[in-house]
Amino acid sequence: MNANELREKTPDQLREELANLKKESFNLRFQQATGQLENASRIREARRAAARVKTILNEKAKSAAE
Repeated sequence: MNANELREKTPDQLREELANLKKESFNLRFQQATGQLENASRIREARRAAARVKTILNEKAKSAAE
């Protein structure tokens, strides 16, 4: 999901998306630890997507405060 799509969402939707990404990241790390992970690059993608959501949330919070 790119940043433009994320900017169209509400803060509540972004928080829900962030929670889903954190769960996915946890599950991927768990799979890696047990040797079941097939696509190791997915860990990086999930981490970066979570960072992208956090950035958009911070932008929205900053603009709301002004």
